[in-house]
Amino acid sequence: MSLAWLLIQFTVCAVLIARAGYVLSRSADALAEAHGWGRGWVGLALLATVTSLPELASGISAVAFVDAPNLAVGNALGACVVNLLFLVVVDALQRHQPMYREASATHLLSAAFGVVMLGFVALSLLTGTRAPALLHVGIYSPMLLALYLLALRAVHRHERQAMAVGTATRSPVPAGQMRDEWRRFGVAALVVLAAGSWLPKVADGLATTLGLSRSFVGTVLMAVVTTLPEMAVTLGALRLGALDMAIGNLLGSNLFNVMILAVDDVFYVRGPLLAEAASVHAGTAVTALVMTGLVIIGLVMRPQGRTLRVVSWVSVGLAATYVVNAALVYLGGV
Repeated sequence: MSLAWLLIQFTVCAVLIARAGYVLSRSADALAEAHGWGRGWVGLALLATVTSLPELASGISAVAFVDAPNLAVGNALGACVVNLLFLVVVDALQRHQPMYREASATHLLSAAFGVVMLGFVALSLLTGTRAPALLHVGIYSPMLLALYLLALRAVHRHERQAMAVGTATRSPVPAGQMRDEWRRFGVAALVVLAAGSWLPKVADGLATTLGLSRSFVGTVLMAVVTTLPEMAVTLGALRLGALDMAIGNLLGSNLFNVMILAVDDVFYVRGPLLAEAASVHAGTAVTALVMTGLVIIGLVMRPQGRTLRVVSWVSVGLAATYVVNAALVYLGGV
């Protein structure tokens, strides 16, 4: 397959995912208004789950049809790193002060759960074949799933307590309009799922044609495209003035992306997925840990100044960490 045809397919996937992500953001906001849901919770649970469908579809497709465990692991962990990198854009778009000054403290909870889940992944990657397994599934998979469900429950409780402080009135929405919004939301989600399923084969072809490693393509190239829904939703939320929805979507997507590794493990029947993956992915997991730690520092310290009047020093650290990780994965060549 020619490089030009592969690039055309890759571009089509990117356009479809980006457009569907924008529709998702508008429909989710309308549904939140109609049902009285908090925007932070919508970003963390509903939007984060749907916008992470490309990572889910790409991961299952990579292990079940392409037989590329490094592509699946690199995509999931790379998407986490790209999501954290996109917080730099969110910070830059905040005109008056760094985003950490206005962000809700609730994000500390989701970021902390992300640190725990990423820590389990890094430990499993470093342990390799020495880690215990249940049939062909690694012992880490049920742990990741349990931590993800616990995170959703804990953050939901925290959001409800915060929303209980004040009550907001909303006008009733006609049933027909509600059905239309749910229909648009569902169609956009299906487009994201279809494009995400198509992407691994294209990315694998690009890796072969360009002579790039699957780890690099999954961690850098494919991760950027599969996070386009998160980017589109985040930008849409910022246009609506919903900063917490934007941040919640990115951090919530990271929780879902790590949980995807447990789902991929079930579909990868040759053995525990993280035991088969290259050790270079442990560096990506540690990078995501460092970047999440920087976000937590920003949410606690809430820096006021900007570097070169553009972003906070936390964002500079996020960008620098991402560049170092991309270089290490490329040099790893697996």
